[in-house]
Amino acid sequence: MKLAALGEVMVELAPQASVQEQSGGSKPLLAQSYAGDTYNTAVYIARGGVSVSYVTLLGDDPYSEEVLTRLAGESIDTSAIARLPGRCPGLYMIQNTPDGERYFTYWRGQAPARELFADADRREALKDHLRSMDCLYLSGITLAIMGADARAELLAFLKEYRAAGGRVAFDSNYRPRLWDSAEAAREVVAEFLQQTDMALLTFEDEQALWGDKRAGQCAKRNCGFGVSELVIKRGAEPVLLQYEGELTAIDVPPVSSVVDTTGAGDSFNAGYLAARLQGASPEASIAAGNRCAARVIGHRGAIIPRAEYLAADAERSTPVAELC
Repeated sequence: MKLAALGEVMVELAPQASVQEQSGGSKPLLAQSYAGDTYNTAVYIARGGVSVSYVTLLGDDPYSEEVLTRLAGESIDTSAIARLPGRCPGLYMIQNTPDGERYFTYWRGQAPARELFADADRREALKDHLRSMDCLYLSGITLAIMGADARAELLAFLKEYRAAGGRVAFDSNYRPRLWDSAEAAREVVAEFLQQTDMALLTFEDEQALWGDKRAGQCAKRNCGFGVSELVIKRGAEPVLLQYEGELTAIDVPPVSSVVDTTGAGDSFNAGYLAARLQGASPEASIAAGNRCAARVIGHRGAIIPRAEYLAADAERSTPVAELC
């Protein structure tokens, strides 16, 4: 199975341990890495044994070069990534509360990924590439950073792609600051959910976007959009699965140590999709998603270093594809 993920890669600055200064105070250390919601998911899907292509736009700067190097190091296809002269990726900084919850500060206004699907020549070549994929994965952030005309082109393509047998996976991943208004976001997200086969949603985002009081409201609305396979993530609360007309609650195993929740939903999505695309049931795929997310939130930053991740896999008897 081949999956293409569409979105943005950013430079990530994540807090590490502080160091003492000569003045007697402390100075926080920031570790530089790279992350982005669909990028995070793509990395962990690839580590789970699925063939992955990443689709974005980068600049011609050293940071963009490093992104390509890292993608290649994960065996992720970068052939659909175009580079724009004089541009560089966006930047974000993570800050954590004592319980591991995170909040972000962004600098991304001139990021080249904002022009995804905008250029006609690049768009036609990209469509040819995407048609060769079994599944496409995108998020509400992917849509938020795109221009309206580009979104319309992507939506039209998804209709064509699904009619030809392709599958679409989507996470609404609502970030209010990226949209002109909640109403505008709801209109766009609703259109794309109607072209979605697998929706992997976070209930907290759905509450912020739609005002849901109960998860049942969320499930009913998305079934109305025609989503046939719906997963609703609720933190430590049971994951809800709506599949083949039944709504099921699946427990989330307790996590002993939560260091940083950055990438929790993205890594869950990766575990789910890696297992699902390799033939696992939705229930088993949720278990794989929970395992992947549990490992990621015990580590600072969105991406666990590859060597550390694979070493942990080698110590387990469970197949890597089930762990993602």
